[in-house]
Amino acid sequence: MKVLIKNVNIVNEGKVFESDILIENDLISKIAAGISEDADQIIEGSGKYLLPGVIDDQVHFREPGLTHKGDIESESRSAIAGGVTSFIDQPNTVPNAVTQELLADKYEIASQKAYANYGFMMGGTNDNLEEILKTNPRNVPGIKLFLGSSTGNMLVDNPETLENIFSNTKMLIAVHCEDEATIKANTQKYMDEYGDDIPVKFHHLIRSEEACYKSSSKAIELAEKTGARLHVFHLSTAKEMELFRNDIPLKDKKITAEVCVHHLTFTNDDYETKGGLIKWNPAVKTQKDKDALWEALLDDRIDVVATDHAPHTAEEKNNVYTKCPSGAPLVQHSLVVMLENYKNGKISLEKIVEKMCHNPAILFKVEKRGFVREGYKADLVLVDVNQDWTVSKDNLLYKCGWSPLEGMNFHSKVTHTFVNGHLVYDNGTIAEEKFGERLLFEARD
Repeated sequence: MKVLIKNVNIVNEGKVFESDILIENDLISKIAAGISEDADQIIEGSGKYLLPGVIDDQVHFREPGLTHKGDIESESRSAIAGGVTSFIDQPNTVPNAVTQELLADKYEIASQKAYANYGFMMGGTNDNLEEILKTNPRNVPGIKLFLGSSTGNMLVDNPETLENIFSNTKMLIAVHCEDEATIKANTQKYMDEYGDDIPVKFHHLIRSEEACYKSSSKAIELAEKTGARLHVFHLSTAKEMELFRNDIPLKDKKITAEVCVHHLTFTNDDYETKGGLIKWNPAVKTQKDKDALWEALLDDRIDVVATDHAPHTAEEKNNVYTKCPSGAPLVQHSLVVMLENYKNGKISLEKIVEKMCHNPAILFKVEKRGFVREGYKADLVLVDVNQDWTVSKDNLLYKCGWSPLEGMNFHSKVTHTFVNGHLVYDNGTIAEEKFGERLLFEARD
């Protein structure tokens, strides 16, 4: 199968240039002007931009065990519609993916159901070091530790256990950093005043800057002490930005940072209109925090933009504060959110591609993906940056059927998505066949 995309603006490795691109089977075979080879399909790309497929390093696709909220099929389908061609799913499903057998079960499901390429993190607990050490770094992206409350038995709060995990694995350790004792004390304070029905506007004061900083600084201290490879998920505060550096190339960093699109989009002022729909852990915080996150993203202290895609039903989100789960669906919209910021002059296309495509590939050592290069897998996204549309119920693909972005207008649109050389999304039409593959990872030093 050959597909030829003509006269398109390719955004790759810090450059934007007009070219043709030839896809043969699952690979990019040629990038050059004026390719004249016969092809099974020719797509005219004039005026559009071709990006590497987005690699989202943090999603919760809810399978197994929580499939009333979302599943690998529904959420990976929404991912490809948003230009996300690869995802890394987290272990807090039911049961938690904390043994090799349970992790293998998730991979087996994905091999049947995933529209996009997939990786699944191995989960850490206070008592599964032996299982962690059996994890194969060739085909598992890393170890995930919750250092703040989580689903099931996944809170790792034993200092000795933590040090053991950090000292004994060469794999990337990804962490959710919020200090549990601080959160519990803050929650109790507000419950004493309001009971269960705490106004959601206090969420960022309950899951506070102090809770985040205390936990992330401790994780970084431990990584520095043990030499572990640490990746800190979903940063949300200005204060935490002092913990990260931008004076060495990403490939040489041992400690890396991620920000999610919601922390770049919303502030605590939005609780008034969005309520529990924008209740996340860590919480959306102040304008000052949002500004600092943007600054750190642009100056390379923050390495990656992701979603923490975490669907819940509308009914669940309508509960009172203490029963309203944290998280929201975002994977269909992360790229267009960032493209809107490009349209507003906040970030360049090259920087978006760096943070959403190149850097996740570098950081996780993803094999042959994340770049527009000859010989690489043809995971590609075509975008029109001059197409207006509005997020509404009728264009959402999430199983939960809602989005915190409903009613928002965007001025860029994903028109085509390729996964492993297959056109899987074409102007609103999704291919019935699934072409997602298991992600592979190069060896760590």
